[in-house]
Amino acid sequence: MRRTLPLATAFLSSAALLLAGCGGGGDEETPEGSPSAAGSTESPAAPQTWPLTGLTAAEGKSTAKNLPVLVTKIDNTSSAAPQMGLGKADMVVEELVEGGTTRLAAFFYSQLPDVVGPVRSMRASDVGIVTPVDATVITSGAAQITKNRINAAGIQFFEEGAKGFFREPSRSAPYNLMARTKEVATLAKVDSSRPEDYFVFGDPADLPKGKKATSLSANFGRHTTTWAFADGKYVNQATYAGQGDEFPADTVLVLRVRVGDAGYKDPAGSFVPETIFEGSGPAQLFHRGRVVNGTWSKDSLTAGLHLEAKGKELTMPPGRTWVELVPQDTGSVSVVK
Repeated sequence: MRRTLPLATAFLSSAALLLAGCGGGGDEETPEGSPSAAGSTESPAAPQTWPLTGLTAAEGKSTAKNLPVLVTKIDNTSSAAPQMGLGKADMVVEELVEGGTTRLAAFFYSQLPDVVGPVRSMRASDVGIVTPVDATVITSGAAQITKNRINAAGIQFFEEGAKGFFREPSRSAPYNLMARTKEVATLAKVDSSRPEDYFVFGDPADLPKGKKATSLSANFGRHTTTWAFADGKYVNQATYAGQGDEFPADTVLVLRVRVGDAGYKDPAGSFVPETIFEGSGPAQLFHRGRVVNGTWSKDSLTAGLHLEAKGKELTMPPGRTWVELVPQDTGSVSVVK
């Protein structure tokens, strides 16, 4: 019953309530808007989850932050040691670069490290990697042909010379460029809306059983990353991360991808590859010491990632994921049961 009633109706209602009270019922009037008065069956709001991990945020904490997903390009050779900031990454993508070596795209959103690096250059491969969550890239720079591709894709990036970048004097160039992520984040244009989920997350209990897999090795050519499952996590056996700053992988996702020509050569004259992160290919999802074989697909570079196993959607278990983009032709993956 609304509070703005005509006078006569309000008078009759008041009289009826008075008579009911004299009748000895003794019940207090239910306040308007209470669940019993409205007959509400509305369920509590679902807990908020983080877009890169699917993990539930702390009670009362919003996952729509006033910053974009920040992706830092990090060197992944012995010259980079110790890498900084990986311990706070939500997810990491390892991609092929020239000479059969790799570079990391470290994704930060739920938390930011104070310092991250060594910061290295972007590649055209990054278009397909970062656009599904409209990420902003922290980079040392890029070849002009790559910048043209990045700009055409509408990707925001910040490079050396911008606020937050600095050279660490105890390191040798070009492995001494570092970035203070919280300072770089202040430069980004954001709309404070929550980014899209990078994966389709689901209950780990829904994962197919798969096969036992105690370790795996992803070979990119000159570089191989090996993971061993121990104490519920996957441990990088030859990480360059600083002690105590290692990435704690709950899941390792291996995607076999096609590789093309980026259209230029590096300063040493080496062919620069481009990971083509669209189309489809084989996938292997490693979680809790087991591997599920399936396929991956992306309708375009900007589209989200879709996983399937035996004709059904394969959802990602919530947690922190390391993605290996292993070349189909020149790379290989080995699994130890």
